[in-house]
Amino acid sequence: MDTEKQKTMKVLSGGTINTVAGKLFIGSILINDGKIEDMGENIDIPSNAEVIDVKGKTVIPGLIEAHCHTGLREEGEGREGVDQNESSDPITPHIRAIDGIKCDDIGMKEAVKSGITTVNVMPGSANPIGGQSVALKTAGSNIVDELVIKNPTGMKMALGENPKNAHKENGTSTRMGIAGILRKTLWEAQKYLDNNEDNKRDNFVFEALKPLLEKGQKARIHAHRADDMVTAVRIAEEFDLDLVIEHATEGHLIADYLAEKDVPVVIGPSLSPKSKRETSARTLKTADILNKKGVKVALMTDSPVICTKYINLMAAYSVRAGMDTMEALKSITIYAAQICGIDDRVGSLEKGKDADIIVLDGDPLDINSTVEKVFIEGKEISIDMAESL
Repeated sequence: MDTEKQKTMKVLSGGTINTVAGKLFIGSILINDGKIEDMGENIDIPSNAEVIDVKGKTVIPGLIEAHCHTGLREEGEGREGVDQNESSDPITPHIRAIDGIKCDDIGMKEAVKSGITTVNVMPGSANPIGGQSVALKTAGSNIVDELVIKNPTGMKMALGENPKNAHKENGTSTRMGIAGILRKTLWEAQKYLDNNEDNKRDNFVFEALKPLLEKGQKARIHAHRADDMVTAVRIAEEFDLDLVIEHATEGHLIADYLAEKDVPVVIGPSLSPKSKRETSARTLKTADILNKKGVKVALMTDSPVICTKYINLMAAYSVRAGMDTMEALKSITIYAAQICGIDDRVGSLEKGKDADIIVLDGDPLDINSTVEKVFIEGKEISIDMAESL
């Protein structure tokens, strides 16, 4: 082992380790070159590794926010910091969230201080097709490209009140109109791709839809109401899309249907007010009901709708509403990673994965617990706990 790699070796020693991929144990984690190299109750600790004593602490994977606008709709910036919706056209699949993200946004800083090491940032829900989402680490560089885990993680699409109200002049003033423009766009894109060799020039917008239509990219469809979720499934089946439903506020009303269709959901923000008609049936029981039916569930804050740092509260309230504690923790770690397609790198503590790890002084879903240490790719991130309260 060369000298440079030796310098990157750390051991978190003596903590209660919850991998979310197996049993809990008291032991150690060996970090080398930003990855988890070894872990267990009694592992060999290299003599030249930096040993960090976490005895009596809880050690878990970094938390994951599966749906937010952090850095894209900046906190404390007013109109200047709002970049989540491109209003020039209702169909913008070529728009990329990565092009509007401010790395040092307040929301990013709040996230990392609270143990969130990954955020899935996506365009907003004003457009029937809004653009491409991206999964990022929450700290480590002021260059957004250097934070990327996966780009893109999906194509943001939307049904319901938001696109109805945003583009009335473009024929999307009804739910029928929104579904119609989605079908028309996807049909035209498919025809373009089928006959591209005969085209005299490329179509940039349709080319952006190619990965979606070839199931290399997830269709992440914003839908609160049950009927909108069913429409999302209907359109996904018509075009053979790999579907994720975002928000799923009335998911508990069609739990068996979603389970039968094997559609994962990202639920939230369940702590916000019932500010519009389509969220009037909101309940903290939704995650539990869907989880018990076998639906893969992740939770979101939809930051800055709810501050990103409260993602663990979303899980805690879901437990209070009946959800199994471990399942709730998985909804903000490994299930979130799986839904975002990044579980090969993050979401659980396993050999070979990124050393994105947090150390707490108690249960991660206990409001009284404090995040004491945050590691992203093995590097300890400096956090000022007073500012994260």
